[in-house]
Amino acid sequence: MISTQAWADAQLLWDFQQMRHKPRPCSVAIGLGSHDLGVADTTADLYLKGMAPVIVFTGSTSRTTRERMPRGEAEHYRDRAVDLGVPADVIIVEPRAQNTGENIRFSRTLLEERRIPVSSVLLVTKPYEERRAYATARKLWAEVEWVSASTPMDLTEYVDSIHDARLVIDMLVGAQQRLVVYPRQGFMIEQQIPCDVTAAYERLRSEGFTSRLVSESEV
Repeated sequence: MISTQAWADAQLLWDFQQMRHKPRPCSVAIGLGSHDLGVADTTADLYLKGMAPVIVFTGSTSRTTRERMPRGEAEHYRDRAVDLGVPADVIIVEPRAQNTGENIRFSRTLLEERRIPVSSVLLVTKPYEERRAYATARKLWAEVEWVSASTPMDLTEYVDSIHDARLVIDMLVGAQQRLVVYPRQGFMIEQQIPCDVTAAYERLRSEGFTSRLVSESEV
């Protein structure tokens, strides 16, 4: 059972991860690969609404996607977007990235190789990773404007879609930890974290929601 306090703390982390940017037309949309096909759905929806003329789907596979997406996350995202009505010729597939930093760096390289001018990017992620992805993108490609986007849903809806409440909270805790430790290593910009969010994160760690943490001795 997950306690009432743990749910309240998870909600704080969920709310903090939301950047609350308003989608607007950008030079390109970049959809970050993961287990969540909702990223592909949202990227396709933004394209079909005229928010970007080009899409980059980026991502190899991970332990959570190896079986479900054997051809790679970006390839499966492309197929999903085409099924939803996006022309295949506006989609660039970046199949090698294995973390958020590589997602950004490898996508930038592909766009530069194709001489596609980029001044702004719609960055499409899972809902609980908006802030983490934004902080990474700002660090690695500071010259462009970043607009965060994800599937509009609340925490309960997301848990229902994943069918694993504990995993979702573990992922929230992991995303929050990276906001703390990665800026020290130059992987993302530093952001001010409210005291109540830090307290919620610490309580969840103490309750054992730790499966998605990175080793702090290695970062």
